[in-house]
Amino acid sequence: MAELVLQVRGLRVLRDGVPVVDDVSFALPAESDTALVGPNGAGKSTVVAAVLGLLPRQAGDVRLLGQPLSPQGRWPRSVRTQVAYLPQSLAVEGRFPLTVRDFVGFGFDPAGPRWPWSGAAGRRQAIERALERTQCSALSARLISELSGGQWKRVQLAFCVVRPRRLLVLDEAQAGLDAPSSERFQQLLLDLRRQEGWTVLQVSHDLEMVRRSCDQVLCLNRQLRCSGSPDHALSAQRLAELYGPGYVPYQHHHAPLP
Repeated sequence: MAELVLQVRGLRVLRDGVPVVDDVSFALPAESDTALVGPNGAGKSTVVAAVLGLLPRQAGDVRLLGQPLSPQGRWPRSVRTQVAYLPQSLAVEGRFPLTVRDFVGFGFDPAGPRWPWSGAAGRRQAIERALERTQCSALSARLISELSGGQWKRVQLAFCVVRPRRLLVLDEAQAGLDAPSSERFQQLLLDLRRQEGWTVLQVSHDLEMVRRSCDQVLCLNRQLRCSGSPDHALSAQRLAELYGPGYVPYQHHHAPLP
């Protein structure tokens, strides 16, 4: 039986006393890629925020690598450093003189488990390796404020890969990218997931991408309506039940992934 990296049982989140997520349970096997899909307002980002401890939950048990998330939304440090998170929008004050190399360096944490290097030399090596692997080496001295949307997203992936992680969580990380940039990001993410052995949880509206690259789909509309393989969860009948009978999926255009 595959190791379960993340386990969520009976998750419930209230807003103004009203459940926005209610009794949601799922598990992520090691090195799997799971998509969380559903209509706007279904609670997808709420699930992500609650699982990460960024939003209080009123009920539910969340475990990462077997360790429980405390009622205050905290994991032990040794577990917390195993997670990387890419939000839909990560804004940096444009007047702040932060270079790409500086930003990626913030992800370096030599105290975490499985870390092979130490000291200043190790830090520099880790940063350069992360920039190279995400095709960002030529951007290292650029200011964050000078980057295009696609470049900024790749730099955020470099932040994630600068040290070993077990879980990568993405909340519409490709939002705002044009089709070529989105395809490049998705291919890079796929390559890194294979190389790093990441377990991935991603919120996405791109159902075509989900069909092509994800192992498991969670269909959410306040509650978990269905789950399973893309063929099972994204059938025409289940999409109509999830989004309504008039739902017409937006067609993205992608080159085939290997």
